Amino acid sequence: MKIALAQINYHIGNFEENSRKIINSIRKGKLENVDLVVFSELAVSGYPPRDFLEFRDFVERCQDAVEKIADECHGIAAIVGSPSFNPEYKGKDLFNSAYFLADGKVQSVHHKALLPNYDIFDEYRYFEPNHEFTCVNYHGKKIALNICEDLWNLGNHPLYTINPMDELMKENPDFIINIAASPFHASQREERAEVLLQNVEKYRLPLFYVNHVGAQTELLFDGGSLVIDPAGRIHDELNYFEEDFRIFDLEEVQHPLSGEKRKNEENKIERIHDALVMGIRNYFYKLGFKKAILGLSGGIDSAVTMVLAARALGPENVYAVLMPSGFSSEHSVQDAEALAKNLESPYDIIPIEKNYRSFLDALQPYFKNRSFNIAEENIQARARGVILMALSNKFGYILLNTSNKSEAAVGYGTLYGDMNGGLSVLGDVYKTEVFELARYINKEQEIIPENTILKPPSAELRPDQKDSDSLPDYDVLDQILYQYIEMRKGPREIIAMGFEKEIVDKTLKLVNVNEYKRHQTPPILRVSKKAFGMGRRMPIVARYLS
Repeated sequence: MKIALAQINYHIGNFEENSRKIINSIRKGKLENVDLVVFSELAVSGYPPRDFLEFRDFVERCQDAVEKIADECHGIAAIVGSPSFNPEYKGKDLFNSAYFLADGKVQSVHHKALLPNYDIFDEYRYFEPNHEFTCVNYHGKKIALNICEDLWNLGNHPLYTINPMDELMKENPDFIINIAASPFHASQREERAEVLLQNVEKYRLPLFYVNHVGAQTELLFDGGSLVIDPAGRIHDELNYFEEDFRIFDLEEVQHPLSGEKRKNEENKIERIHDALVMGIRNYFYKLGFKKAILGLSGGIDSAVTMVLAARALGPENVYAVLMPSGFSSEHSVQDAEALAKNLESPYDIIPIEKNYRSFLDALQPYFKNRSFNIAEENIQARARGVILMALSNKFGYILLNTSNKSEAAVGYGTLYGDMNGGLSVLGDVYKTEVFELARYINKEQEIIPENTILKPPSAELRPDQKDSDSLPDYDVLDQILYQYIEMRKGPREIIAMGFEKEIVDKTLKLVNVNEYKRHQTPPILRVSKKAFGMGRRMPIVARYLS
C-alpha cells in the first residue's frame, strides 16, 4: 500500500481554498499511484475554528466540502478531518471527526475521543467525545485511525480515563494513522516526537502522523509530520514551516532496511525566528494585506521586528517611521536609519516634539503644576501611536507592535501608545531572547547595527532613562518571569531557587497588576508553552500577589 501524507497550510473558514488544496493533493496522489492520502485534523474547516462551530451554516459548509472531496476519491482513498454533527439528542452537537473517503463517498466517520481543554485548547466547549472505537478496513489492512490528543494519554499522570489506542488494539490493527493540529512552541518538536515514539514502543505498530503547517492568527503550526517504523525509528520527517507532500510504501515502513533518519536539529532561536517569519507572512496573506508599518526607535525590539517583517513580506513592504523626541539620543536615530538602509526598506523621520509640546500646552492648566512624571512620558508614546495609526488608516498598512514578553509581563509599555498594533510579533519573546534573535540575524553579516545590540535598553522618554532604572536586569527578570509564567511557580518556590525575595515579590506584583493592559494588546504570535492571550486566562480584578 502506498500512503501519502499531505501537510497543508489551511485557512480557517476558507472552504474553497482548503478544498482546492486537498483535491489537488488527491489528484497528485492518483498520478503517483497512491492508495491513500492523509490530511490533518479539521483540515476542511481549518484549526481552530472556535465559535464558528456554533453556526450550523459553518458546519454544513464543512459537510458540503467533504462531499465534494469524496467525489474525487475514485481509485484512491483519503482521510480528511472535519467537524461532524452528533445525531444524538444528548451531548454536544458536534464531533471532531476523521472521514474515510473511498469509491466517491464517505465510507466511515471516526470521532476524536480525548478533547483537550487546557492552555490554548477548548475543544470540549464544542465537541462530544467519542465512545465507540473501530478500525478502518482498506486494501486488506486494518488502520487504527485517531486524532491528535488521542495518542497523548500516556505517562505517569494521564489526563483522561480512557486510552483510544487500547480500544483500537482489540481489532488487531496493522498500523496507526494520527491526524493532528499540534501548535508550535520552541520545544514542541521533541515533546511531540517523544509522545509518538512512546506509542510505537507500546503498540509495536508503524505510525503515520500528519500535522498542520502555517499560522492561524496567534497559533503557529510547524508541520514536521512523521513516519515511524514499528521498531521506534523515525523513517522520515516532513519539512518544517512549509507545505509538504510525501509518499511512503507501507511495506518499507513495516520492514525497514535502514536506521533512524532525522534532520539536523535547529537551535531554539532559529526555530523561533522561522516561526515568527511564518506567523507574520500568514497573518498578512490570510487577511489580504501586503504592507506593514512600525515605529523604528533605534532600539533592539523594533529592529528585530523590522527584520522579521522584511523577511516575511519583503523589505519593500515594510515602512519604518522614526519619531524622535527631545529625549531621543542622536545615535538612536542614526541606528534606526542605518537599519532601514541596510534592509532597503522605505522610511520617514517624523519628529514628535511639536506634537508633544502641544499636548503639554493644552494640559498645563489642568496638570496643576505637578512635576514631570509618567504622564508626560506616556504622552510621547501616545503621540507616536497617533502618527502610526493615522498612517496605517490612510494607506491600509497593518501596524506591527514591537513590545517583548518581558515588557508585556511587567506592564512596561503605554496603552494606546507603543502597545498599539494589529499584530504583536515579539510579545511571546523575552528580552534576553530578543538579543539572541538579533545575534542570529547578524550571524552572517551586520544587518542590525551593532550599537543597537550593545547599548543599554531605554524607552528614551525622560533624560538619561534606562530600563534598569525601573526593572531588574533582564538576565534576572526573565528567569523569574519564566518560572512564574511558563512553569507556574509561586513566590516561595522561586525564592527557594536563589532569587532575592524583594525582586521576586516586586516582579510578580507587576505581572498581576498589569493584567488589564494585556487584555488590550493585539494578538501575540505564540512561540512558548505559555503565551499571553488565549492560553493564559487570568482575572483582572484580583488580589493574588498584587
